Amino acid sequence: MLAFAQAVAALDPTDAGDVYWAGRACLVSRREDLAAFDRAFRRWAGQGGGIAMRVTGELPRLPTTAATDQPGAVRRRLGPTVDADRGRVASGADVLRHKRFADCSPEELAALAHLMARLRLRPPTRRARRTAPSPKGRYPDLRRTVRRAMRSHGELLEQSWRARRPRPRRLVLLLDVSGSMAGYSRALLQFAHSAARAQAIPTEVFCFGTRLTRVTVALRDRRPDDALARAAATVVDWEGGTRIGDAIRAFVRDWGRRGMARGAVVVICSDGLERGDPGALAAEMEKLSRLAHRVVWVNPLKGDPRYQPLARGMAAALPFVDVFVSGHDLASLEVLSDLLPDLV
Repeated sequence: MLAFAQAVAALDPTDAGDVYWAGRACLVSRREDLAAFDRAFRRWAGQGGGIAMRVTGELPRLPTTAATDQPGAVRRRLGPTVDADRGRVASGADVLRHKRFADCSPEELAALAHLMARLRLRPPTRRARRTAPSPKGRYPDLRRTVRRAMRSHGELLEQSWRARRPRPRRLVLLLDVSGSMAGYSRALLQFAHSAARAQAIPTEVFCFGTRLTRVTVALRDRRPDDALARAAATVVDWEGGTRIGDAIRAFVRDWGRRGMARGAVVVICSDGLERGDPGALAAEMEKLSRLAHRVVWVNPLKGDPRYQPLARGMAAALPFVDVFVSGHDLASLEVLSDLLPDLV
């Protein structure tokens, strides 16, 4: 099953032919099982496909002939049903991408977790202190220059250079898990799990309601359900009150000043409904903006065209925010992932 999942991820999951041959290569080990696999695949394709699909009714069986060894024969045998089903699968995925997280069922949130796993967050880069060989560098590479000169009997025919290598900036996610964010907390935590699983990007994840809790270690679990369960068990104030100012103060005091926020891209996912002092929130946001490279605020309420940032907490924090985006559905999170590389 793991090999089949990896094969489908490498191909086009919306292409019935790709799914058929990936499943046949990974799930069938005996020739006598080909007929059973063809019948199961025909039921899957006839119902629109999907992880949580239920097979009902009996569909016509596929003939077991030598033509099953050719991809074109599979498409001819399945007929126009495959092409029509492919359109329904793509249309269903597009509808799911634009559906608000608060309106999604648990099954739809599970399907969204698989779509979020394909998101590739690319934060802006910075120049590291370490250097690497480069044809257009500004620092002379004496070792490589002397090594090349030894090949020409000591004549310096070509000089080598080094340049400071680019490194991705650290990504810090601060997720609001208070009661007002109950409809979005799970989906945003799934998004944070996808970001934390990216090994090439240094990522830190915190949850806050009335207090700040680091869940980076809990989200390193390979399975999303286990990671979310461990994170939920770690956070003791899940779906409680909201004190954004106190959470930002704790992050700056305990983590930000030590280097975690310096030069990082800090993403705050919250609706901005502050129950504490808005003046304290503004003071802490000012400190955070001086430490971080960029501050991004993701507000699910912004998905409503009638929304205006009139809440006390949101109005106090907005002057110190570089980018203010929505985060109510998967499409808005994809927009966020596209914006990150441009935050130079």
